[in-house]
Amino acid sequence: TAVAHPNAETDDTIANPTRRRFLKLGAGALSALALLEIGGAGLSYLQPRNTASSFGSVITAGLVDEFPLGSVTEFVDGRFYLIRTQDGGFLALYRRCPHLGCTVNWQDSNAQFICPCHASSFDLYGNFNNTPVPRPLDTFPIAIEDQKIRIDTSQLIHREQFSPEQLTYA
Repeated sequence: TAVAHPNAETDDTIANPTRRRFLKLGAGALSALALLEIGGAGLSYLQPRNTASSFGSVITAGLVDEFPLGSVTEFVDGRFYLIRTQDGGFLALYRRCPHLGCTVNWQDSNAQFICPCHASSFDLYGNFNNTPVPRPLDTFPIAIEDQKIRIDTSQLIHREQFSPEQLTYA
């Protein structure tokens, strides 16, 4: 008769694995999957960002004529609102509340920005209407060249209140 090698698995062991072997195989498979996910996340983190329309770069918002007078346009990737006033001026407001850093939302029905964290509100120019906000919404510099509006989201401007000199005209 043939003697089986002590480390050799028999067909019976593979067909009917023990609970311990099944748990080891399951834990190994889950560990391998976790390592793949961590590796993929690490690789995607190391990839260069597309800075053509990302926060922290100069973003081309569009042409002057694309924004009607009195409009508020949100740029989610740029993290700002582009305001076009009734007299044609432009203002780029940062979407973060200066109090807690929450993202403010434009309410067209009330013509104001609302902070969902503490219900403070801001007017069309970013001036705060009620406490606990310490100052108006911050802005970004705007340059208009060849009727193209460019917002530099790498340069945050803190201010104490709105003044007409903060508007940019074509």
